[in-house]
Amino acid sequence: MPNHPMVYFIGAGPGDPGLLTLRGAARLGRADVVVYDRLVHTAVLRHARPGAERIDVGRAAPQGTDRDAIAYLLVEKVREGKKVARLKWGDPFIFDDGGEEALFLHEHGIPFEVVPGVPAAVGTPPYAGVAVTYRGGGDTLTLVRGHEDASGKMPKVDWTSLAKLDGTIVCYAGPSQLPAMLSALRDHGRPADEPVALIFNGTLATQRTIVGTLGSLAEAALPADPHPAIVVVGRVAALREHLRWFDVKPLFGRRVVVTCPREQARELAELLEDQGAQVVLAPTVRLAPVDDSSELDAACADMSRFDWVVLPRLSGAEVFLQRLFAGGIDFRSLKGVGLCAIGHSAVRRFADVGLHVDVARAEFRPDAIVEALSAGKGLRDRRVLLLQAEGSRDVLASELRKAGAEVVEIGAYRTVRIMPGDPGEPDLYKMLLEQQVDVVTFTSPSTVVEFVDIHGKDAVADVLRTTLVACVGPVTAQAAIALGVMPAIVPEEFTMSAMVAAIVRRIRSGGAPASS
Repeated sequence: MPNHPMVYFIGAGPGDPGLLTLRGAARLGRADVVVYDRLVHTAVLRHARPGAERIDVGRAAPQGTDRDAIAYLLVEKVREGKKVARLKWGDPFIFDDGGEEALFLHEHGIPFEVVPGVPAAVGTPPYAGVAVTYRGGGDTLTLVRGHEDASGKMPKVDWTSLAKLDGTIVCYAGPSQLPAMLSALRDHGRPADEPVALIFNGTLATQRTIVGTLGSLAEAALPADPHPAIVVVGRVAALREHLRWFDVKPLFGRRVVVTCPREQARELAELLEDQGAQVVLAPTVRLAPVDDSSELDAACADMSRFDWVVLPRLSGAEVFLQRLFAGGIDFRSLKGVGLCAIGHSAVRRFADVGLHVDVARAEFRPDAIVEALSAGKGLRDRRVLLLQAEGSRDVLASELRKAGAEVVEIGAYRTVRIMPGDPGEPDLYKMLLEQQVDVVTFTSPSTVVEFVDIHGKDAVADVLRTTLVACVGPVTAQAAIALGVMPAIVPEEFTMSAMVAAIVRRIRSGGAPASS
């Protein structure tokens, strides 16, 4: 894999961040600088290396002068000795200016690599239930350049010949082009009763699809929408009602807020997105390394002196493994040391490296953890290493000592509060105030406490009256109630998947927030 400075042209796909290719994610994770178009879903940036410089260069098809500025920017960054990821919406070389930027780099002696992406014209229709090629739908698939031309003018094509082709036509059309293009096809001989699908915000939870005929849509007053659309003209558009799968998901079109740290949000975000939700990542804190890890490193180097290692958070498990790897510790030194992890994500993380968790609990409940650790030999005179956030004084340590354990508490990481207005963070309070959020999720008591501290107790109680609140378990729910936040959703099983299933049931039942 190349290590020298260069540019990676990476196709980010048509919207859904899950459509980024594995190679694209790998190259993005190597880059020192990420230059991306505004249409690229910001969730794709999760794959960028922490600390990488991120530069938003605006719309996907800028004017010529802007294109030149972007190309010079790429050259400048490479000449600074950096690897640059140039993220392009869809595919870099299909209805985009990636080819022009790459040619510019070639002329300046700058090495580059192209990682193809899913083109919007091909990747979007399946999300609307449209198979662009289908037996009986014609033998041609024609892609027509439209909104990619920044001028907004009608594409220069032979409309008469295009209208005569027996097959499917797909175009990316802007608001000013759409009516004229439909009319041009009809006026040049395309049957007025031919099915047409207009797909806005394709592959995203905000996707909207309008189906009609060429004649009806050419004459219709289409809803005002500033976004361009993928237009599919042909018999295949009539199959939508039989092939829909995306916009019929139970949480499709629902906006769900995830408040846990980004480092821990992946499992919940993916579960929600699988059900069609639009996930808003609004963490209350971010995790940061401690200034001095020598105490943790010393403990990792002499694990045999402990009977148990207890990791109340996934973040503690991650740091524990990082320090073991950094110190070159042989995992065989953990023989005879029991591992206790909280949460399925932490258990899976240990399984990934071949470590068995002896005690696993779905939710942080100190009494249940102490009871599980006491089974068998009890905790009297047993040495327990408890890894937690720096400066925290968890009730678990006190309960372990009451049970007779000798507890060594180490701050393995620290948390830094994320404040409203911080760069890259959503204006969550405004979204709640304007009732743009359907569900807010809390995965631990600390997320509730931080959320209320950031926004204010009275303000939170007020804005959450019209929003469903979901808590992963009773301990988190009790913390919410104590702060005036009334949870409407608390699953019987204290897991992320159970919470998402409970959210789906509540939404399907048409239930209102608990406080309404």
